Amino acid sequence: MTTLQPPAGVARRPDRPPKRDRRSWTGWGFIGPFAVVFAFVFLAPIAYSIYLSLFRDKLIGGTSFVGLDNYKQALQDDQFWSSLERVSLFLLIQVPIMLGIALLVALALDSGRLYGRNFFRISIFLPYAVPAVVATLMWGFMYGTRFGLVGDINSAFDVTLPDPLSADLVLASIGNIVTWEFVGYNMLIFYSALRVIPNSLYEAAEIDGAGQIRIISAIKLPAIRGALVIATIFSIIGSFQLFNEPSILRPLARNAITTDYTPNYYTYSLSFNGQQHNYSAAVAIIMGLITMVIAYVVQLRGMRKGA
Repeated sequence: MTTLQPPAGVARRPDRPPKRDRRSWTGWGFIGPFAVVFAFVFLAPIAYSIYLSLFRDKLIGGTSFVGLDNYKQALQDDQFWSSLERVSLFLLIQVPIMLGIALLVALALDSGRLYGRNFFRISIFLPYAVPAVVATLMWGFMYGTRFGLVGDINSAFDVTLPDPLSADLVLASIGNIVTWEFVGYNMLIFYSALRVIPNSLYEAAEIDGAGQIRIISAIKLPAIRGALVIATIFSIIGSFQLFNEPSILRPLARNAITTDYTPNYYTYSLSFNGQQHNYSAAVAIIMGLITMVIAYVVQLRGMRKGA
């Protein structure tokens, strides 16, 4: 096959590069503002924290580069590991209880057999609208044995109830506050997922003679698996970030709640009370990595087919 050549003396036009589709920039125009804000309020602080964690303030010589020494110190810090162990125990006990209550409430609302369903739904969700500081102060007052509800009960009935703010019970007391705050939030996630299940599945189950327990186990729970995983991940992150409740209750329970009670409280104390900004940044980075790994494992396990 012969190829046509341009006549002699006529320059051959160079191949024009393909025009870039202008529509490809449309998406960037929509996400551009968010990407800029995300970079400044999320990525930049993380990068700066990593930068801080690589230095250390010394009495002689000022700030100097120490590499990974702060991370090595954190991994050998007994206070850090004790606080991590405490929030891990909190997670293993409080999160299943909270999610279990939220799931039961959501199933009750979805059943259609609950009298006053709308009022009940708002009542359960209402504590989530209460700021964490206000909720903790309110419960802290009720926990008081000298001035609060527990103290009034002791005086009225001449009994001695266990002190909810004692060293043995304060973690359970904090778990009660967190559960009261977030049951409604998780209930709303589960209830929203239940409401989008096709009615045809219920009709087929009714024809087959399936009972309510069978419908829950074979239809409802598998259908809201994604919502269960999301709520679990949020709860895991919230447990590792536990800060408001112990910091606010500490004036009422100084013998039970120390400045290293939780990892977040420990990093706060290191940075603002101990002026150890570089070391607190390293502890915060380690906690972020631990939280990320655990949440990722839960996501993979929860979304796996047949799990």
